[in-house]
Amino acid sequence: MNFLRRLRKLLLTSRPARFVGQFSHNAQLFLLSTLIGGITLAGFNLFFNIYLRSRGFDLDFIGVLNAIPAASALIVGVPMGILSDRIGRRRAMLIGLGTAILGAWGVVTADTRVTMLLMSGVMGIANSLYYLSMAPFMMRASGDKERTLLFSLNFGLMTISGAVGNLIAGQLPAWFAHGLGVGAESPEAYQAVLLASVWGGGMGLIPIWLIREGQRPDPRQAPPIGFADFRRLLRRSVLRMAVPNFVIGLGAATLIPYLNLFFKGRFQIDDGSLGVLFSLSAMLTGVATIVGPRIAERLGGKIKAVVFTQGTSIAFLLIMGFSPFFLLSGAAFLVRAALMNMSTPLYSAFTMEQTPEHERGAVNSMLQLMWEVGWTVGPYLSGVVQARYGFGPLFISTAVLYCLAIGLTWLFFRNAEAQAKSAAAVA
Repeated sequence: MNFLRRLRKLLLTSRPARFVGQFSHNAQLFLLSTLIGGITLAGFNLFFNIYLRSRGFDLDFIGVLNAIPAASALIVGVPMGILSDRIGRRRAMLIGLGTAILGAWGVVTADTRVTMLLMSGVMGIANSLYYLSMAPFMMRASGDKERTLLFSLNFGLMTISGAVGNLIAGQLPAWFAHGLGVGAESPEAYQAVLLASVWGGGMGLIPIWLIREGQRPDPRQAPPIGFADFRRLLRRSVLRMAVPNFVIGLGAATLIPYLNLFFKGRFQIDDGSLGVLFSLSAMLTGVATIVGPRIAERLGGKIKAVVFTQGTSIAFLLIMGFSPFFLLSGAAFLVRAALMNMSTPLYSAFTMEQTPEHERGAVNSMLQLMWEVGWTVGPYLSGVVQARYGFGPLFISTAVLYCLAIGLTWLFFRNAEAQAKSAAAVA
């Protein structure tokens, strides 16, 4: 209870918290859409693979079906970022989320494997357009004072609402089974849950539709880059922001998706304990991201906060991997996730601040592209290492890669925010 009181006091007395009521109307609508999508679409993520298995699909096909959205996003990421710059953030988010909803509906209701694969590709492309437009939109919808809080609050809402959605979704198969007169683990019950989740996710379009995006504030603003200007994204400043993303992504991809297998294999815990552990992680991470702006304020900048939180998380990563006690390893898992994920919205806000408005969608797509490259290579390498040597080398390699990424971030950007403030003062 003392901890909760202190946390509440920290949140209420911090300077960023006083800006919550000062968010623009567009920012408030955007956060509402995030909240709706996080709660409703959690059921889709939770039961999609289980639904496929209940229909009798083999694991190879399920693996391919799950890989296609990421592969599609990897291929079309940069064009989608450029498209977002050209058509505007509101329109891009409407088209992206709306098309992704239709794609998800198609995957669930399709009768043939070919159709399911095509709809899965549509989901990947559309989600890419939607997610790549989010950070540039938040830049436009916020001022300097509340921007960091908006990025952190959006990330935190995604995590917390997803955890709440999972708790609700877990009860839905039995509820739909009773209404349809089928078994709780039947394809019909799971399909009903998925379709309800997709329909609910579509409600997130309403707040985005109500957003009113104004004209560019400066008529002399440079036009968005075209599809033929891809070389402009390969300049030094963009590559410096992208390289740490690649290194972090590679380190995360080799270990983080398999932590459920690690805990099950290392400590032989039951599924209920595993579910509680991961739910606690999601909730704690969501709360931690909201505290992130306070840490950035105290340390004097986003980059200092990113380096501090990521660096501190490495100690808990190693404790988690090599502790012989489940309680200690589990506690380290919770703290590591909170610290590491706390830095994500801070770094995202920083990169958008360093990017001209007319290029933010395209640059954001480059950052995401480098992250996806790491996640494309990492799982294969992880499987090879797990089969031959277990998890020990993966914890060490992930820690080393995180250290490398942190070092590059500090080397590239330790003075960037101070220089930007000085330039603004001179201007």
